[in-house]
Amino acid sequence: MRVAVVGATGMVGTVMLQVLREQAFPITELFPVASEKSIGSELDFGGLRYPVIGLQAALDKKPDIAIFSAGGAISLEWAPKFADVGTVVIDNSSAWRMDPTKKLIVPEINGHLLSLSDKIIANPNCSTIQLVMVLAPLHKKYAIKRVVVSTYQSITGTGVKAVQQMENERSGVQAEMAYKYPIDKNCIPQCDDFMDNGYTKEEMKLSNETKKILDPAIKLTATAVRVPVVGGHSEAVNIAFENDFDLAEVRKLLHDTPGVVLKDDTETFTYPMPKYAEGKDDVFVGRIRRDESQENTLNLWIVADNLRKGAATNAVQIANLLLAKSLVTF
Repeated sequence: MRVAVVGATGMVGTVMLQVLREQAFPITELFPVASEKSIGSELDFGGLRYPVIGLQAALDKKPDIAIFSAGGAISLEWAPKFADVGTVVIDNSSAWRMDPTKKLIVPEINGHLLSLSDKIIANPNCSTIQLVMVLAPLHKKYAIKRVVVSTYQSITGTGVKAVQQMENERSGVQAEMAYKYPIDKNCIPQCDDFMDNGYTKEEMKLSNETKKILDPAIKLTATAVRVPVVGGHSEAVNIAFENDFDLAEVRKLLHDTPGVVLKDDTETFTYPMPKYAEGKDDVFVGRIRRDESQENTLNLWIVADNLRKGAATNAVQIANLLLAKSLVTF
């Protein structure tokens, strides 16, 4: 299997290579792709050294799969070029997610939709992936009407510059800032740019992508907040259902959902936290309780490593699914 990783030297790209190695993805040739300043350097993968190349050089090699994590503008320009030479593109940017001709895939939920005609496959937003992993079994059982979600998002979602900003602040170093405000000992109620409706792009991604993956009838409103955390994203979620539920049944349903880990025991103070989600591929859920202010409504708390299941792991799972379904040949 000849695989290109576009954005291989970035924060997500680095984790992408790590997950590919951990899952023993059957790579015979690896093409790490990055910007001009990184071309010519080498990356270690499985004890071998691979030269970093540019996009045109990778395109000329016609890889079987290309996993993109280099921003929307690059994906819009280059993903179709790779698709045209027969490469299956798995794109981690927002470029293709809401394109009606492209599928937005979380393998555990809608991987069965993939077909031979899918040459550009969209990876959902990190905060969306962990949310729908929990919502999907609940929607199937009780029919979700409305979701209110508040996110507490890791600075790793912004990238290396944000991590450096926090480290600089903690060391008392004045340097370039990724955010408009200090992030250490602070919460910034803005993830991504503001839109005309007063919401940020991140907040609208949660709404639009959840509808596309699960059900366009679901009403969802979100507030996305950046917090000084590196381990993963957290979400406080309020879910209103058409049908009533039993809490014990909800817990069993989530416990039995592949990819979801139940951590929900107030007597032992067991609940999900980004500190313990970091480096793991599962989505963790806890603090499950009935909303006592209205009927048929549930509160819960979701945490996942945004660089893994929220990005790299989900993309590699898609690649593995393509192989399992014989939707890519090599």
